[in-house]
Amino acid sequence: MTDESEFILRLKDPKSKEAAFRELLQLYKERLYWHIRKIVISHDDADDVLQNTFIKVYRSIDKFKGESKLFSWLYRIATNESITFINKNAKRLQINNEEQKTNAIDNLTADVYFEGDEIQLKLQKAIASLPEKQQIVFNMKYFDEIKYKDMADILETSEGALKASYHIAVKKIETYLTSN
Repeated sequence: MTDESEFILRLKDPKSKEAAFRELLQLYKERLYWHIRKIVISHDDADDVLQNTFIKVYRSIDKFKGESKLFSWLYRIATNESITFINKNAKRLQINNEEQKTNAIDNLTADVYFEGDEIQLKLQKAIASLPEKQQIVFNMKYFDEIKYKDMADILETSEGALKASYHIAVKKIETYLTSN
């Protein structure tokens, strides 16, 4: 039995669930926060989505079948929660997702947690100009250095499609950065 499968058993066992979940939080909260933050942009929104992600993980761990890595499952939940958050927020504000992203990027300079310079802001604007799937693929590959195989598990798509999305995203970002 691998370390991960033993850890999953601890997460599912009512006697060890609390301690194992605290360990899970320590292992993944920062990585998932930054993954979510790249999608929703705002620190406060990322905190909310991260909290929702871990609530969903806590409530759903018994349904985890182990067909993918725990890491992939967590990222899939975080990604889906982020997309759901963006869609709900856009609907609540009666704007489309593109306007939502533009607003988030525009507010980034006022975010006390944003420590980037003008170049970082320009890169964030370039990334925000991408379609949602290309954004996620670019962020996961470029910033998180996630392998295509793991990304395929997380996003439930083929490695070939992900490679194509990443390549297209890079070209679009290059074009954006050189023309703006």
